[in-house]
Amino acid sequence: MARPKTGFYSTIEYVGARPRKPKKPSFFGGWVILVITAGAGIFFVKPWLGNVLAAQVGPTVEQTEELIGGLLVSGNKGDDLGAEALRYAGRETQYDPSYFKIKYPNGDVPFGKGVAADVVVRCYRQVGVDLQELIHEDMEKNLRAYPQLWDAQATDSNIDHRRVPNIQRFLSRHGESKKISRDFVDYAVGDVVVWALADAEAHIGIVVPDPAGEPGVFWVVHHPSGGKVQWENALFDHQVIGHYRYPSR
Repeated sequence: MARPKTGFYSTIEYVGARPRKPKKPSFFGGWVILVITAGAGIFFVKPWLGNVLAAQVGPTVEQTEELIGGLLVSGNKGDDLGAEALRYAGRETQYDPSYFKIKYPNGDVPFGKGVAADVVVRCYRQVGVDLQELIHEDMEKNLRAYPQLWDAQATDSNIDHRRVPNIQRFLSRHGESKKISRDFVDYAVGDVVVWALADAEAHIGIVVPDPAGEPGVFWVVHHPSGGKVQWENALFDHQVIGHYRYPSR
């Protein structure tokens, strides 16, 4: 008696439509896909990875000096302010919200101490703008135009310019109020940004380039409560409630 023929599937073991025999994988096609995937990964991931590493280890002195030099040669007032902010980020400044009696004008709290507002005040001073004097003079003439948050019956040149809401009001009155968004395209180096923190406190900082100098990507220099001055990718970490350019440019 003849033995039944056997093959990939026998007619006894399998009932139904006969499936096709699996094809062997194409070695060449697989490698092409891997190469394309790897190339796309490098193209899209490299800029992001550079920023992540910069955030973890911090910008180098060489990166900082190169960025500052590039900003200073542009002749743009905003770039000048951004350069001073990058310089300020390298200072060891202890967060200290204490009240200090200081001279007027061009008075400053003790070196090595400061708050978020002092970043803005000190950097503007380096480009020839004394916010202490400007805010004091404007408040002397228009006290009721400023936030009445401290039950102040008169101006105080020791502290008025160190309060974020006062800086914000001055910039909105005499500077350029810019679009508030979560898109880098609406911002520029040297812009001043005010945020609302989770505890409803107003916070302030200056827009600067990212350490890699990536076009159209911006970080900020600011002084968080209780910490050190930071140069970091934090422009959109909190709700932006104010965005200004001063002087207008």
